[in-house]
Amino acid sequence: MNTEVEQLDGNRVRLSVEVPGHDVRHAVDHATEDLAASVKIPGFRKGKVPTPVLVNRIGRDRLYTEAVESHIGGWFRNAAAGARIRPVEAPEYGYDLPASADDDWSFTATVTVQPAPQVADWTELEVPSADPDVPDELIEGELEALQRSVAELVPVEGRPARPGDTVVIDVIAPSGEAQRDVVVELGANKLVEEIESVLGGMSAGETKSVSYELADETTRDVEVTLKDVKEPVLPPLDDELARAASEFDTLEELRADIEGRLREQLQDELDVRFREAAVDALVAASNVEVAPRLADARAAELWHGLAHSLERRGINPEVYFQITGQTPEQLTEQLRAEARQALARELVLDAAAEKMDMEVSDGEIESIVREQAADESEDADEVIRQLHESGRWESLRSDLRLRNALDRIVAEVQRIPVELAAARDKLWTPEKETPETPTKLWTPGSKEPA
Repeated sequence: MNTEVEQLDGNRVRLSVEVPGHDVRHAVDHATEDLAASVKIPGFRKGKVPTPVLVNRIGRDRLYTEAVESHIGGWFRNAAAGARIRPVEAPEYGYDLPASADDDWSFTATVTVQPAPQVADWTELEVPSADPDVPDELIEGELEALQRSVAELVPVEGRPARPGDTVVIDVIAPSGEAQRDVVVELGANKLVEEIESVLGGMSAGETKSVSYELADETTRDVEVTLKDVKEPVLPPLDDELARAASEFDTLEELRADIEGRLREQLQDELDVRFREAAVDALVAASNVEVAPRLADARAAELWHGLAHSLERRGINPEVYFQITGQTPEQLTEQLRAEARQALARELVLDAAAEKMDMEVSDGEIESIVREQAADESEDADEVIRQLHESGRWESLRSDLRLRNALDRIVAEVQRIPVELAAARDKLWTPEKETPETPTKLWTPGSKEPA
């Protein structure tokens, strides 16, 4: 779609959007199907009304009105994404109905938008950067896990079960429903807490009654019988273990490989943290202010995503609040803070990309889509078609543009040691001095101005 942007007073803009004829035809066809399924016309079943009969019955204006009203929101969102504006309210539309279903058609949309921030010079920012340091404890933990994977299990005599033991249990409900010969390692969190706690201290042959709460807040009573207890006997940590449990000939080679893999994992984590720290430093330096309505809308999206995730796992919100110890009000404020920070990052990266004259071509998007489609064994052409039809093609372009901007920012900020940053934080500076009578400042999201 061709889109022109006209700046109005304040933070308002007017988009003039031209919709291609094939998109108009698509909208009219959809509207025809929807109306044919809902309008009652004598002599025809719903959904089986021929288009000429339908148009003759309801009139062309009603059909085109339905087509426009059901699709103009999506056309506007695509145009806004392409024009790189962020609406903070519903737009005011202006248009005449299409003259035909196959010609190009245009409309205007007047809307208040989030103003772009004045991005700071990121090359002057100093961002703490840590080097990966692999503690010996992590390496020893990996080696112990390897020992346990090949450990011999031997019967326990003269003592009760304890964490680390492998036990065989029967779990029987009063109804007769039973799980028999369940093999589990104590302390591995594979059992409900109440059963796990009673097994520790039981001896082979003992039976105990256990009551525990289910996800629906009902209580279940069972009898747990400990049938067998075995403990692992770890093999010596030597070259023979390295040859038996890995592709290495010596323990030294195995240890070096483990350290290298852990160092690589830590480096990946530190890289992610550094990218976050870099963009957050740029947000702070650029004094980004997010429109409250925009933050509230994003927070609502986060809540809907969380609620959907809980629903898929069979957890209702009340149980979630009990588990996390949060109140609904605390969660709402947390989501608002996350929304504000995410939007501030996007805004400053968008402004930085604009300053860099950074663009993402269709070819670059298609290359990435085809690569990912191949990894997922999907039809790349079909994925590309769906991205275009749904309007997500431009959203993907925007995401890639922001990612590319962040790549460059991360490469150009000044990395400083974490220790130096910590030492500077401890130094007194005039702006850190707390006034005797602090002034309460109003910020977006606070309840009321000072």
